[in-house]
Amino acid sequence: MRPPTPDTTPNPRTGSIIVRTVDLLAPLHWLALGWHDLARGGWLSLLHGAALAAFGLLLLLIGHDRFWLLAGAFSGFLVVAPVLATSLYAISRALAHGRVVHLQLLIDTWLSWQQSRFSERAGYWCMVRFGLLLALAGTGWVMTSAALITLMTGASIHAPIDFLRLVVLSRDSYLFETWLLMGGVLAAPIFASSVVSMPLLLDRRVNVMQAVLTSWRVVMANPAPMAVWAALIMLLVLLGFATALLGLVVLVPLLGHASWHAYRALVDAHNLPERPLGH
Repeated sequence: MRPPTPDTTPNPRTGSIIVRTVDLLAPLHWLALGWHDLARGGWLSLLHGAALAAFGLLLLLIGHDRFWLLAGAFSGFLVVAPVLATSLYAISRALAHGRVVHLQLLIDTWLSWQQSRFSERAGYWCMVRFGLLLALAGTGWVMTSAALITLMTGASIHAPIDFLRLVVLSRDSYLFETWLLMGGVLAAPIFASSVVSMPLLLDRRVNVMQAVLTSWRVVMANPAPMAVWAALIMLLVLLGFATALLGLVVLVPLLGHASWHAYRALVDAHNLPERPLGH
């Protein structure tokens, strides 16, 4: 694999942040590095996957007879996943610095604005604000998905077989195609806005606008590798769903750690001030 190539085009809104270009199959290398971090992170990494798998089971219990709701909820999960993986980025970051990871590191990741100066609080609140924006987008998609399916099917959808028969295999409308198109229209800009934003906000003292603009630059500089990365994320998450959510215990931390390495491969922000690692 050839080394990443930097894109040093000046950008006044992103300062000295350099975006690199990578090979088409670079995402496979990120997964390999993520697996290495998962092994070193041990139970702390797996705890994230177990928590999200448990949340998925809770969704199943709540909406077991409302599959139209589950379809939107699980796809909305992909929207907010970058926020949920924040402490996984922190684990990979600490490992890269030769630090021993422990529970306090994760607590500091989420609560560090309470333990720092006012300027630091403002910096970490950038992550919170960006997370709230993603959560709002995810909620909007769940509501839009539910409304679209409910209004256009003309029948109740209580189980996956109903969704398959009335939505996926429907011959009287283009509901499934419309559903996929709407999901793609929402997912594409969110992916472009968040692919490296959260790791960058965690790692360096930048604001949300800088992080989002850098993320878009990454996607525009690497359209093919980013398409491969998005497809791998989708396939692995679907694999986790297909294993009755048990696969998410491993796949969620794997993707979280791999996303950190994606950020490190795609972005060079060493000229910007670094955020503290935590205690």
